[in-house]
Formats: sequence, structure tokens, C-alpha cells
Amino acid sequence: MLKKIENTIAVVLIAFLAVFPLVLKFVQGVCKVQVLDSDIAIMHAVFVFSCIAGFITWRADRHLSLASLTQKLPKRLREAVSFIKTLIAVCILTALFLDSFCQLVNPAQFTKSIWHISERIFFMFLPICYIGLLVLEGIRQRHVVAVLIGIVLGLIISMGTITGVLYYLFNLEQLPHLYALSEWWITASKASAAFCITLLVVCAFLGLPLFLVLAGIAYILFSMSGGYVDVIPLETYRIFTDRNVAAIPLFTIAGYILAQGSAGKRFVALFKALFAPFRGGAVIATVLVTTFFSTFTGVSGVTILALGSLLSIVLTGSGYSQDNAESLVTASGAIGLLFPPSAAIIMYATTNYFSVDVFDLFKGAIIPGLIMAIAMISTGIVFDRQKKRPPFSWENLKTALAASIPELLMPLLICLFYFKGVFDLFEVAAFAVVYAFCLATFLRRDFSFLRSCEVIAESVPVSGGVIFILGAASGISYYMLDANIPQLFTEFITQYVTNRAIFLLLMNLVLLGVGCLMDMFSAILIVSPLLLPIAESFGISAVQAAVIFLMNLSIGFLTPPVGMDLFISSYTFNKPLAKVIRGIMPFLLVQFAVLMLITYIPWFTTVLVP
Repeated sequence: MLKKIENTIAVVLIAFLAVFPLVLKFVQGVCKVQVLDSDIAIMHAVFVFSCIAGFITWRADRHLSLASLTQKLPKRLREAVSFIKTLIAVCILTALFLDSFCQLVNPAQFTKSIWHISERIFFMFLPICYIGLLVLEGIRQRHVVAVLIGIVLGLIISMGTITGVLYYLFNLEQLPHLYALSEWWITASKASAAFCITLLVVCAFLGLPLFLVLAGIAYILFSMSGGYVDVIPLETYRIFTDRNVAAIPLFTIAGYILAQGSAGKRFVALFKALFAPFRGGAVIATVLVTTFFSTFTGVSGVTILALGSLLSIVLTGSGYSQDNAESLVTASGAIGLLFPPSAAIIMYATTNYFSVDVFDLFKGAIIPGLIMAIAMISTGIVFDRQKKRPPFSWENLKTALAASIPELLMPLLICLFYFKGVFDLFEVAAFAVVYAFCLATFLRRDFSFLRSCEVIAESVPVSGGVIFILGAASGISYYMLDANIPQLFTEFITQYVTNRAIFLLLMNLVLLGVGCLMDMFSAILIVSPLLLPIAESFGISAVQAAVIFLMNLSIGFLTPPVGMDLFISSYTFNKPLAKVIRGIMPFLLVQFAVLMLITYIPWFTTVLVP
């Protein structure tokens, strides 16, 4: 019952976020009727949705994590690892709850009202979410001792926060023992920061959700710098109410609806009719379909999971071997991250908004994206051994084209509305959700109305996992900027590396490692502010640096031994990881060659940018 209530609330909020901005655009743009504080109200609805999505994602055990290495451990060691992970998760969640609750009761915060509703009411959902995660973790874990120890440790490291809560609620100031504990933790965090951060990183590889790893690292960094942990929930609040970030879950939901419906089959039929008579026709169809869907979902793994089997059948039916078919699908899964309205591009531009505009970055990434797609098609064609091909049929092409017109119109309308300035990024994301929903429900009748709502509910953990990582990583990003780490890092690198070409090579090698070990959104928030100033100091344009950064992350998904798409492919196609890695190596080498081309010839990224 509780699950249905949560899903219903999430779906209602998604409906509001998708429909209301379009209605508002009509009312204010066409009818010339101004609705005060409407944008702020929408962004706070996004905040509420993000908190609920985070809870649903936790309930579904779908928060993003690195591939867990615990399955290969002996049983007793697995139990020990599970105990430690539970303890750390409970400790961090306890600290996050108290930290956000302290800001909730702080009278200096959230003094404004939106439509006569205090901002405090909206922010309340964040501590409620954290305590909900904590309760769920306590209920479903069999390590009761670990839960209790985690709560105690969470209370100890939150003593500074607890003193704030007691002061705000009861005006208590004379709390010498609590102050002493708070000072002890600040001192201890300075002495043990390296150990604690290393432990969290190790736990990330053992399956601890990435948002907890990042939040824990942020908590330690702010503790050792004087205990200013109040920044963490405030930064989470800021990122959850950012208009560009709010577009990410909407695009993800739109892509998920399309992937679950018949759009994939229609695209495959169209491209088969168009290209099947020629060598590599099925390859072209596969790359175009994977590119389209990863562009909208923002997560390449979703495309592999949703369409991998279908596309594999199409390729094998065209004479491809099973292994080569699955390798091509895996290798093409992340190309869409370079095309609008890519969530990665939106996130990068939002994180580095002083240096690069999202509009320019969309344009700058198009040609590199096309080159990468052409490279994957060309490589795939090499493996096409089919001798017999169906004859070209105008009748089949016209039938498939007519059946796919509404699906083809969607990306065209999105690009037209956005690049012509009719809609901003959030409004075009709302349009994408409404279009995808109406297409799948009313026109194609892929789902009944209720089933469509269920599909939307199923998509929430996908967007919830991404959003919570952004919220956690924003704290680390703030700390690095506040501590002037990008400038210090720039000075250090430029002291030892003076050649531009060598720097570009080193940057690519570092970013490949980052893309392999970190999820895309964490890397953007944490690493890009460090590298961008250095790149600019070598005369590399912000757009080119951004495209190189994003290409490295997409290739990192395929980089052994822990590239995320390798594990997703292994799961989807039910084959050993070693076999997946062997299969994608030719495609990976070609992608690296394209990366070098884009790296050393800036024209490809700058020609479309004024």
C-alpha cells in the first residue's frame, strides 16, 4: 500500500512538472497573463520530486554504485563486508538527517514563501527522505549491531549539528560536553581524513551507493575544515532546484517511456528498410537507434538493457555473429551522450556555467558525436559477412517511414523548439515527456493509461539515482571551489607540464581512468572544475575541453576492468565479463582513435560555435 502511495505521488509530480510549464508558457506567452513566482514554484516541485525519487530508488535498491566485488569473496568475508557497509551507510544517513534537520529548524534559513507556502515546507522533504532511508536500511538489514553502531557514530560526528538543533529549538547554549565532542570530531577528522576517505572509496567498489560515498567524503572534508557541514544540505537544495538540472529527470523519463514502448521496433524497421539492402545496413540501424535512445535516457546502460536483445536479434538476422552483434550494441550505447538534449552536456554546462554555455556545448559536441557514430558504423561494417541481402523496396521504405513519422518528429521538434528559443531546456524536457506519453498511450496504444503511469513509476529509480548523486557531489564541488583547489591544481600542473600536446595526452589518460572508476555525473561535478582552468591555461577552448571530457567519460563506460557498460552488457546478454571485454576491444580502440582526432584538431568542436 505504501509503495503504491509513493509511486502515485511521484507520478502526479511528474505530470505536474511536465504539463504545468507548458500551460504556463501558453498563459504567459500567448495570453500575456503573468503568474507570479511560477518558476520558483515549479523548481520547488522538482525538489519535492527529487526527494521522493531518492526514497523510491532506495526502496527499490537501485541507487547507482560501482560494480560490487563482494560476490567473489568467501562467505565469511562477504558477511564482514556487508556489516561494514551497513555501519557506514547508517552512520552517513544519520549525519545527513541531522544536518538537514538542523537547517530546517534554523530560523535564518528559508524565510521566503511561494504561493503562501513557506520554503521551509518544501525543504522539509529532505530530512524526511534521509530518515526514511535510515529506517528502511534498519528494517531490511540483518546486522542489527551494525545499525546501532552506525547510529551512535552518526550522532557522535554530528555533535556540532546537534548543538545547533538544541539552540534553534530550545535556545540552549550551555552544552560544554557536546561542544567538547564536536571539537574532538573536528580534530579527529583532520587526523583521519585520508583513512576515512580511502575507506569510503574502497566501500564504493564493494557496492556502497555512490551518493553515500560522495556525501561521506563531503562530510569529512567540511568537518576537517572547521565543521561547516551545514553547506551539504544547502548545496543539495540548490542543485535540486536548479532549472537546468531539473531537465535531466524529465528527459530520462521521456526516453524510458519510448524505450519501453514500440518506438525502438519502429526505428529498427525503418532503418532496416532504408539500409538493409546495403552492406552494414543492420549496423547503421543499430548505431542510430542506440544513439537516439541514449541521447534521451542520459544513461547508456538503460539503452543496452531495454533494446539490447532486440538489436542483437536484428544484427544476427542480418548475418552478424552473436558475439559481434552484442559487442556493437554495447560499444554504441554511450554515443548519444554527445547529442542534444544529453543530460551529460546539461550537467557539464550547469557545473561550469561561468566558462561554457549549454547552447554552445550542444553545438560543439554534434560533429564529434557524428564522427564517433560513423566510426562505430564503419567498424561494424567490417564484421558484416552477409552475402545475401534483401532487395531495396520503396514500398517497404514508405510503409516503415509512415509508421515512424511521429517518433521521427520528436527529436526534430525538440531541437527546433530549443535552438529557435521557443522553449528553454526545462520546458523542452517537459514537452518531451508529454509527447512521449501521448505517443505511447493514445497514438500507438503501447500501454493503457494505467500501464503508462506504471512505466513512469518504473522510470523514477533511474532518474532518482542520478539526481541524488548530483546532490551529494555538489557538496564536494563547493568545497573544492571554496578551498581554491582548481587554482592550486592548475599551478601545480603547469609547473611540470609546459607542452600543450603532452598535457592533452595526459588529460585524456586521466579522464579515461575517471570515466572507468566514477559515474558520469560525479565526475562532471567533481573533476571538471579542476581540469577546465588548466585546459584554458594551455589555450584550449572551454567547448573543446568539455567535449574531450565527455568523450572520455563515454569511452570510460567501456574501459576494463570496471567500466559500467561492461557489467550491464554481461548481465543483459548473460555472458562472462571477460568475453564482453574481448568483444568490445576493436570498438574501444576505434573510439580512442576518434578521441585523439578530436583532441588534436580543435576545428571539429569549434566550427559551429561562434
